Amino acid sequence: MNDQYSALYSSYHWLVPTQFNIADACAHRWAENPLEGRRIALFHETETGRREVWTYSRLSDTANQLANGLVRMGVQPGDRVAVVMAKRPEAVAACMAVFSVGGISVPLGADASGDFLAACLHNADARVAVIDAIAGPGVLQAQAKCPGLTQIVGVDLQHEAVIPWRSLLARQPTAFRSVATSAHSPALLLYSPGLLSVPQGVLLPHRALIGAMPGFVASQNWFPKKGDVFWSPAAWTTAAGLLGTLLPTLYFGHAVVGAPGSFDAALALDIMERYRITNTLLTAEQLQAMMDAYPLPRERFHLSLRGLAVAGPAIEPMLFEWCQDALDTTANAAFGMPEAVYLMGQSFRKWPAKAGSMGRPYPGHQLAVLDDQGQPCRTDAVGELAVHRNDMHGHPDPALFLGYWRNPAATENRYLNDWYLTSHLARIDADGDYWHAGRKHAAATGREVRMG
Repeated sequence: MNDQYSALYSSYHWLVPTQFNIADACAHRWAENPLEGRRIALFHETETGRREVWTYSRLSDTANQLANGLVRMGVQPGDRVAVVMAKRPEAVAACMAVFSVGGISVPLGADASGDFLAACLHNADARVAVIDAIAGPGVLQAQAKCPGLTQIVGVDLQHEAVIPWRSLLARQPTAFRSVATSAHSPALLLYSPGLLSVPQGVLLPHRALIGAMPGFVASQNWFPKKGDVFWSPAAWTTAAGLLGTLLPTLYFGHAVVGAPGSFDAALALDIMERYRITNTLLTAEQLQAMMDAYPLPRERFHLSLRGLAVAGPAIEPMLFEWCQDALDTTANAAFGMPEAVYLMGQSFRKWPAKAGSMGRPYPGHQLAVLDDQGQPCRTDAVGELAVHRNDMHGHPDPALFLGYWRNPAATENRYLNDWYLTSHLARIDADGDYWHAGRKHAAATGREVRMG
């Protein structure tokens, strides 16, 4: 193949506007045009098999109604609003509403424990929570430990302490003018379940969506193309599910399929067939489960897959080969973290993909492998993977997080001069491909290691 990597990487320049709002970019601008507004934004399927379709107009109108309701509740720019729901369209509309009012969305899993929810809600000092029936017991239990959480809006949930979603929206107009947010304004506060007694929140700005674009487009074989439909089992409460799946697809005005529940190989292949999924993001473990259950999936399922990204450091050679033979596509490794999504990976139609490697830095990101003195390692020497605050042209990398929530010391501890230290070990071969070499132990660095 023609290796285009050097030309793509050296010519890439970030174009980050002064003002940028994720809700405007992913929902409202499509709804402004009646023709575009009729396009499908979300396919939704419940665990009982009930299906519904949301257009971009419906998504925008619903978000605007909730935004008006949030303003009437007193939510102001910078306030944290928790969105605790299963993977459903209302969760997307709620996040868009929070972005529209200039707030910070705090997405949390509906099936998380009450203790975890309480810890996150308390740490975030969330004022309002938008929840569904699955999240109801945990959030209501957590509210007793979170005095700042004064109002709860519930979808399909009846409780004296909960404002019904339908009643709230029925009183609100579908017109709302989004707050003019800076691209650097905070938008998302992400929490990952881990070993820390106090959850560590990762604060991401609106520009993080722009920062995810090169890796998303490259790992999905130059998304979008006409008719592309995206599905991934990644939760819409994680960096992978939001910035690696949902938001980039909506940014391009295409359709996303959402189905709640835990991963199941048969259901995954069934969804991919029924919705003619062209692009997906999976983990190596999920791919392995599919391979184990259906070694020859195309004998049973008619698949339309053209882009497959695998989240994680690398794809084992056997799994890599199975994707080529059984799924008729080359899997692209895609590596990132909540603090900086889509840092490096593969894009087999543009540059060679080596089985087992991490790939190469996506355009716009300046990465290196550093030794203990913070100097670049020689070829094939193992060191710590790091990403620079700026790209090769000296422009700030929009993918990097703003910091750990209310913990500047922890944020500072993850930087060495202008390099963000990932706590992952790697080496670079003579061709410029990166190879994962494990994790750097927290005890050796004095840093808390908490990856999403």
